[in-house]
Amino acid sequence: MQVSGIAAVVTGGASGLGGATAQALAKQGAKVFALDLPGAIEKADAVDGITYVAADVTSPEQVRAAVDQAAGEAPLRVAVNCAGIGTAGRILSKKGVHDLDVYRKVIEINLIGTFNVLRLAAEAIAKTDADENGQRGVIINTASIAAFDGQIGQAAYSSSKGGVVGLTLPAARDLASSGIRVMTIAPGIVDTPMLAGVGEEFRAALADGVPFPKRLALPAEYAKLALAIIDHDYLNGEVIRMDGALRMAPR
Repeated sequence: MQVSGIAAVVTGGASGLGGATAQALAKQGAKVFALDLPGAIEKADAVDGITYVAADVTSPEQVRAAVDQAAGEAPLRVAVNCAGIGTAGRILSKKGVHDLDVYRKVIEINLIGTFNVLRLAAEAIAKTDADENGQRGVIINTASIAAFDGQIGQAAYSSSKGGVVGLTLPAARDLASSGIRVMTIAPGIVDTPMLAGVGEEFRAALADGVPFPKRLALPAEYAKLALAIIDHDYLNGEVIRMDGALRMAPR
């Protein structure tokens, strides 16, 4: 699928994985609509080809408005879900039992938010003209290797990302008749703003646990993979791990 001249929606698009993906798509000639929370957008740099849109991925009204805005500029053919949060907490600890509201919030943003964007983007993509092979677009979701190798304290996060993994194949099958592919990327440890407050010693320890290459992944590498998925029309219904062969230990 060609990127130049199309519209693309990227959630979490003001920084990190989403920011790198939005910039990569814009450099390829796409009209990118980067959805994020107002506070994140205020800190984002202005980039040619990117329109920042304040939207909460869990809000049907805000996401629909953003999708409609994107589809009104050019044929919407790409949506990349990067918005998400991470929390840590054992089910039982010295502090007591796991907070149900915290668990619910992680599921709401990471899983339900992903599905909300997927369904509304698919609705708009399905209205575009198909290419010679019947393809109209592609939706890329973000899981995590925690979906498979969840560590102690990651019950909420792993549950949410496991849900994204489980969503991939049925969504691809559901949307096949509309000519829409669905793929998921499951990153390992990526050097995003979420790690900004971590000390160098701890970062080095994280990198040392990766078989090869022995470093943290870069947001630009996620973006590169997303562009490859968009370009490769036969990739559909699959989860790709981007983790340097890392398998997480229990803790």
